[in-house]
Amino acid sequence: MIQFGGLASGLDTAAIIEAVLNAERFPIQLLQQDKEDEEKKLSLIGTLKGHVQSLRDKAEELSSLGGFLSHKITPSIEGVASFSVIGTPAPGAHTLKVTQLAAASRFTFTDLVTDPDTDLGAGDLDFDIDGTHYTLSVAANDSSLNEIKDALNSLAGDDITASVVNVGTSSSPQYQLVIAGDETGQSNGILNLTSSVTGLTDANKVELTTAQNASVEVDGLTVERETNTFDDVVEGLSFSAQAADANTTISFNTEIDSDGIKTKVQELVDAYNEVMGFINDQNTFSEEDGVGGQLFGDSMLRSVRSTISNALLNVDIATVIADTTGFSTMSLLGIGLQSDGTLSIDETKLDAKLAEDPDAFADLFVDTDGFDNGGAAVNTSGYFVDQTADDGLFDNLFRAIDQAVEDLELADGSTISGLFELREDSTRDNIERFDDRIQILEDRLVQTEDRLVAQFSALEELMAGLNSQSAFLTQSLFQQQSQ
Repeated sequence: MIQFGGLASGLDTAAIIEAVLNAERFPIQLLQQDKEDEEKKLSLIGTLKGHVQSLRDKAEELSSLGGFLSHKITPSIEGVASFSVIGTPAPGAHTLKVTQLAAASRFTFTDLVTDPDTDLGAGDLDFDIDGTHYTLSVAANDSSLNEIKDALNSLAGDDITASVVNVGTSSSPQYQLVIAGDETGQSNGILNLTSSVTGLTDANKVELTTAQNASVEVDGLTVERETNTFDDVVEGLSFSAQAADANTTISFNTEIDSDGIKTKVQELVDAYNEVMGFINDQNTFSEEDGVGGQLFGDSMLRSVRSTISNALLNVDIATVIADTTGFSTMSLLGIGLQSDGTLSIDETKLDAKLAEDPDAFADLFVDTDGFDNGGAAVNTSGYFVDQTADDGLFDNLFRAIDQAVEDLELADGSTISGLFELREDSTRDNIERFDDRIQILEDRLVQTEDRLVAQFSALEELMAGLNSQSAFLTQSLFQQQSQ
C-alpha cells in the first residue's frame, strides 16, 4: 500500500505505527531471549556430556590390570629385538638370542631385457604357494616384462608380488623380473616355479632368498615363528627380532613403570576435575554477577556430581576398618578430596605407596576377577553391581556413569533414554515451542501492522476530504464577502 503519512492530518503516522509495533514486539523479544537461554543450555549440556564421557572412557581403560599397570622393558643391548607390552607381564629377567630372521621367498630370471615393454614370446609360468597352484599363460603379443608383471599380480596378488627391476644403469638399463612371496615363513615359500616363456629361460631362474622362519632362543629354549614377531612366548610381552647373531645373547628386564602408572592416574584425576570444575563454574553465585551459568541449580549437575563422587569416594567402612596396610582408600594413596570437590595428588605420598606394594596399589582401582552381576535382569538395581569377590574404583566409576547417564536397552528391545538424552530432548522441545510461539506472534504483528496502515490511510483520506471541503467553504465565504 502506497502511503504519504501525515500529508492530510499532519501526524507522523509512520512513527506512530512503529511505536505501536515496538510495544507489540516486546513479548517476542522476551521469547527470543528465553530461546537463546535454552540454546545455551543445550550447548552446555553437550559440553558436560563430553566431559563425563571422557571420564567414563578413561575409567574403563584403567579398570583392568592390563590398562592400569605400566611396564618398562630394558634390553642389555639395543638393536637385537624391539619389545612392547601387550598384557600384564610378570616382573623378571629373561635372556634372548636371535639365531635366524624370518624371510620371504624371492625368485628372478637372469635374462636381461633392455626394454621392459618389448614382447618376449609366448609360454607359461607355473608355481605353487601356500597350497595353491598358479599357471599364467602368456600370449606372444602380451609378453613384455611389464605385461607379465601386471598379469602375475592380477592372478596371484594375494600371495605374491611381481616387479620389474633395473639392475643396470640409467643410461644403459637392464631389466629383470622378480617374483616375491608376500608372507615370510617356511610354509609360505614359492615352489615348483617353471617358465616356458621364450624370454624367461627356465635355466636362468635364480632363487634370491629362501622362505624361512624366524628362530630365537628365549631363556635357553628354541622357538620358531613364521614372522619376526613373537607375541605368545613370554606372557604379557611381544618382541620382534631385528638382527640375527648366533654368538650374541642379550638379557631384558621387565619391571613396573611407576611413572607410567602415575601418568595414567593423573589423566583420570584431570578428567574427573574437568567434570567437577564445569559443575562448580555453573553453580557459582555472587551478588555482583549473579549466577555463574545457565545450568545454575540444575538437578542434572547434582546427579552427575553425586554419581562420580560416590563411585570413587564411598568405600565400604568394613573394608577400611579391616585395612592394616593402608591401601583401602584413595586418600591413603595420596589422592585427596579438595574443598571444591576436585581431586589433588600428593606425589610424595603416592610414590611411596606405589613403591611399597604395586599390586595392592593397583587392586584398589582395578577389577582383577572380572565383572559378574549374577544374571541380574536389565533395568534392575543389581544389573550394574559386581557379585564377584573383587571390584575396583575405576571399574565402579565407569559402570556408575553408564547406569546414570547412558541409554538402557531393555530385554524386549525398547530403550530407556539416559540422563543427557532426556535433558537434550526436553531442551530441544522447549526451543521448538518458543519458535512456534514466536512465529505466531510475528504473524500477529504483521496483521497488526497491516491493520494500522489501513486505518491511518483511511484517516488520511478522510482528513484530505475534510480539508478539501474546508478550503471550498472558506473560498466561498471569501467570495461572498467580496461581493
